Amino acid sequence: MQELLHERGIQVSHETLRQWNIKFAPLLTEELRHREPRRGSRWFLDEVCVEVGGIKHWLWRAVDESGAVLDILLQEHRDTGAAKSFFVRLLGEYDAPEVIYTDKLWSYGAAIRELPVLHSVKHVQVISTARCNHLVEPSHRPTRQQERSQLGFKRRRRAQEFLALHARVSNLHCHTRTTVPAPLRRSNQDAALLRWRDALQ
Repeated sequence: MQELLHERGIQVSHETLRQWNIKFAPLLTEELRHREPRRGSRWFLDEVCVEVGGIKHWLWRAVDESGAVLDILLQEHRDTGAAKSFFVRLLGEYDAPEVIYTDKLWSYGAAIRELPVLHSVKHVQVISTARCNHLVEPSHRPTRQQERSQLGFKRRRRAQEFLALHARVSNLHCHTRTTVPAPLRRSNQDAALLRWRDALQ
């Protein structure tokens, strides 16, 4: 960010960027979320351990079948209550899915049983040897990269806000990868930039 602004003759400090992130990250996250297309009916859920201020936390993440991040939630626990909280958060934004894919963590099944709206949803547990095919696994890689580049996360609220915005920006560009033909990639990039400009207004 500093380099992009420097190119335009604008000098900013790290503290200025930090304050901008605190002020604008939640607003941008919501604006981008409202502009996202309709998401798929298959959810892939997983959780990964991250340290925030030296304390172990669990970053819960859900993606759809296209790999777009539905939501993330940073919590201190990895139990039924935490899984239920994440499901309730997801159901507040999306309709109940047709299928939910998780790992073998028993908390997922217990939370699904406690939520009547999910009783008719098919729950598939992905076995350990097949986790390489679990769509949510690659979705955690950017989090690890950011964790390393920032030398770890210091505060839970800031980490949640930053990672939520990072996920929405990743969604914005998830269809611009090199695996699609160049004309389609350019078209997708133009659409992503248009949604970004709309969110900034």
